[in-house]
Amino acid sequence: MQIFGVDIGGSGIKGAPVDLDRGDLAEERFKVLTPHPATPDAVADGVKDVIGHYGWTGPVGITFPGVVTGGSTIRTAANVDKAWIDTDARALLGERLGGLPVTVLNDADAAGVAEMQFGAGRDRRGTVILLTFGTGIGSALFIDGELVPNTELGHLELNGHDAEKRASTKAKDDNELTWEHWARRVTKYLAHVEMLFSPELFIIGGGVSRKADKFLPLIEGITAEIVPAQLQNNAGIVGAAMRAAKLAQ
Repeated sequence: MQIFGVDIGGSGIKGAPVDLDRGDLAEERFKVLTPHPATPDAVADGVKDVIGHYGWTGPVGITFPGVVTGGSTIRTAANVDKAWIDTDARALLGERLGGLPVTVLNDADAAGVAEMQFGAGRDRRGTVILLTFGTGIGSALFIDGELVPNTELGHLELNGHDAEKRASTKAKDDNELTWEHWARRVTKYLAHVEMLFSPELFIIGGGVSRKADKFLPLIEGITAEIVPAQLQNNAGIVGAAMRAAKLAQ
């Protein structure tokens, strides 16, 4: 069974049909740059371009980088235009896609759902936290396999700042940090999250998970097991498609 997944990020909008039996992309993903400013209409046009690339006409799962309540209403917009707040994303995107059935959920939640089903969190019980490092830091919290949605742990305070302003991949790039320096910031962040939630497992996702060997060995003093996401930066696409398929049943 194939369903289309789209992952809206602060820097790019990417998507592809997903093979839900394998938990992997059925075709190579297509990506467009996230418009700036990333207003609702501009982002919706980007999503339409991604889906139009494949001529897709079925259900679509779409992630959003912020809190999504009721599967539709956007409540926060840290790395896209503030005009998204209180937008009915499902209605907007469904209309822009010509009436296709649309499902919307938080981007890190989508990545987490995919990793728990097909990746590093498969068959893991207890408290598991997936963290996506990119333009910001997304989070997905699972208790015995059940998702606690919209946790937004990237906005915990760290050294007087939103944690994602200090420890995201964007912060590393903007400040030209070495892997060693950035790993120290990530370590402080993980220690803070661990103090609050005492997870058994951290799954590190986002695009930087492809380079896990460059920084994970530098992280010390964390009690929880730390592993890279197996689906890497495709996890959000897969999780979005999974949610769309579930609601289409």
